[in-house]
Amino acid sequence: MANLSASQSIQNEIENCEAINDPLYKFYAAVTIVIFILALPLNASVLHLFIFKLKFWKSNSNNVFLFNLVLADILLLFCLPIKAHNFIQGERRSKNDTVCKAMLFMLFLNRGASIAFLTVTSIDRYFNVVHPGRKNLLRALKKSPQISIIIWLLLLPLTIPTMLKTFECCNSHGNDQEDTVKRDAVIKDVVDSLREVVFFTQILIPFVILVYCTVRIVNRLRKKTVGDRTKLKRAVFLVTTVMVVFSLCFLPCTIARMVLLIIRVQEFSPSHQAKAAEAFDGLMVLSYMDCLLDPLVYCFCSTKFKALYLSNYFPFLMKGNPQPVESSTANTSHPPRNTVI
Repeated sequence: MANLSASQSIQNEIENCEAINDPLYKFYAAVTIVIFILALPLNASVLHLFIFKLKFWKSNSNNVFLFNLVLADILLLFCLPIKAHNFIQGERRSKNDTVCKAMLFMLFLNRGASIAFLTVTSIDRYFNVVHPGRKNLLRALKKSPQISIIIWLLLLPLTIPTMLKTFECCNSHGNDQEDTVKRDAVIKDVVDSLREVVFFTQILIPFVILVYCTVRIVNRLRKKTVGDRTKLKRAVFLVTTVMVVFSLCFLPCTIARMVLLIIRVQEFSPSHQAKAAEAFDGLMVLSYMDCLLDPLVYCFCSTKFKALYLSNYFPFLMKGNPQPVESSTANTSHPPRNTVI
């Protein structure tokens, strides 16, 4: 009887989105705060360079994509203090309905934007390296900054289905006592399934694209025996970095959510569900690391950006090196060779 009562108590805490293991969630809160403290000045400095030094709207289009990646990271940073506060209070999400939905919207808009612009950057590098002379739709569209606006607009309908408490609490396909009518239960299952499909396809499809681009660019480097191999090596570094960021930040939480859904559908014990939910929450915290790792993408995209960043914020590391051009408008007719290929 005591075990049954304990299981029921755990089940109620899961359904109410409460943190069962308070010390663990306080640790998650500490990690979240550390990420926020490190990422805020980093992304602020990168944003300053893109706007006031590189003048991204006048330079090559890859800088436009990377600027939007910075914006996505800043959206995430606004959410982290609230998320850490919830964990400290023993809550997996805010009990305020408006705050909860706003947080979900910002978190998943950031996730979608980060994935989208990382993928677009890799695809662009793929065409430049593997098919340098071939005309393609992306090459035509990227000359206009409107492509970035289109990407943000396309992300909105994919973000809206996640703005539900049941997603934050990982209660998809769970036993909801309110679903007393069979028709309502069927509708809930359809909505849950649609929401999960959006979540998984948003990550798995871009991952397949990234793997394909990476393999093709690496093969291109191996086959090229003459010519400028430096640019090809830089392209390999870029797509490899994107793969590392993607694999570390997005794949683990995706796998954890898949395991969690299987455990819920198979109706495992509440204790197993609680452990799976804790693992998922922890890996979601790990996914926030993308706002710290994305600057690696900027550096591998352009040696000019790396030199400009060091000269502005760490000039003591630039001893003996020439200062980079601070504005892209210095000579637009003859772009420097060390910009993105």
